Amino acid sequence: MTATGNEIKRTFDLVDTYVHLSDGPTALAVEVDDDFWDKIESRPELHGGRLVGVFHNAADWSVWEMHPAGDEVVCLLSGVVDVVLDEDGGERVVPLGAGDTCIVPRGVWHTANVRTAGDTLHITRGAGTQHRGR
Repeated sequence: MTATGNEIKRTFDLVDTYVHLSDGPTALAVEVDDDFWDKIESRPELHGGRLVGVFHNAADWSVWEMHPAGDEVVCLLSGVVDVVLDEDGGERVVPLGAGDTCIVPRGVWHTANVRTAGDTLHITRGAGTQHRGR
């Protein structure tokens, strides 16, 4: 639910609508499409604060990603996923089971290998997010 003061505006699903937590007192529902991350640099209103969203993981991620503006919190809601961090030229695997959480440091390339399909909750700074192929 999105709220302004005490007024609930609407309900939504965090898979296709993220929440932008501003550096100030507001939270804003932001609809997401397939090009969201490609266009985020053209959305300066989303550069500060944090984005909160849920991703359904049915298969290994097809890309690596990196967030230069801040750490990312990854919480596995269901399933089994290995978060893979590219640190100092080597890979470190962080296994997550349902309910486990890890913090991906700012500037670290990461991806995920899915052992059992499920959902992850991500809290991240969106500005400057980069992707590269696996």
